Amino acid sequence: MASPLTTPLADRWNALLQLLDGIAQEHPDALLASSMGVEDTLLIHALMQLPTRPGACRTWSADSENRPQRDQFLPNLQPNSRAIGQKDGEKWAAAVDLQPATSKSGRFPGVFMLDTGRLHQETLDMVGVIEQRYGINVQLMHPKPEAVKDYIATHGLNAFYESVELRKLCCDIRKVEPLRRALAGHSAWITGQRREQSSTRAELPETQWDEAFGLHKYNPLASWSTDEVWAVVRALGIPYNPLHDRGYPSIGCECCTRAIRPGEDIRAGRWWWEQRNNAECGLHTSVNAHHHEHTDPTPAA
Repeated sequence: MASPLTTPLADRWNALLQLLDGIAQEHPDALLASSMGVEDTLLIHALMQLPTRPGACRTWSADSENRPQRDQFLPNLQPNSRAIGQKDGEKWAAAVDLQPATSKSGRFPGVFMLDTGRLHQETLDMVGVIEQRYGINVQLMHPKPEAVKDYIATHGLNAFYESVELRKLCCDIRKVEPLRRALAGHSAWITGQRREQSSTRAELPETQWDEAFGLHKYNPLASWSTDEVWAVVRALGIPYNPLHDRGYPSIGCECCTRAIRPGEDIRAGRWWWEQRNNAECGLHTSVNAHHHEHTDPTPAA
């Protein structure tokens, strides 16, 4: 059951909507990278509030009389059908995997997920939950089969436990290379990263230039706390990955993620067998660097 947002949370939520609307206007081809963690489903819900007309977006009020009800938060966007893989009547068989979805309006950032082949079933099930709830297609980006086969043949299925180098090689094959393919030709991407998640993200900017992938990168939840994220999710009835209720605040591959113990760091369950000086996989190589100001593309009145 959806419930009212407090005034501070309503202000926080409305600021997020305005920021995402500005990103969508400035970068109509932007993509949201989702791991189906709670930050990602919050962002998907927020993106679905973006208007079909420029320069405004639906907002929440703490005043119950003016507050839209949960069932009014319907997609502004016609669902992307599998026609994403068609053009001028000709089908592109590879397009469903290689071209992340964008909206027919051109304003709604497409959503994709890296399906590494080693994800929890609960994470895979969330794709269907999100697609049904919001009427969109979440595009799944898969690693190249030959690269996976070669890694397993050379090192073994679970060789990532043996060394940091082999773990990073596995991440590169199953995550980084598919991400590079997903982002190719796009001008911006959006993530659910937050500063509070780990020491490596402590100075995470809200906007930055991503040198590794050569495009703009937006982290609109950078300054949000865990409590704020969950308060909004519960208030707005946003769906979330059930793994969060089982002690997984950070969600990745099943073989590389465990539930955390009381008092542990949020990302302590990621690659727990390694030293904790750099708990990143290669997707976010410059999380604390290259800040740039986000300019509001909406013309002044």
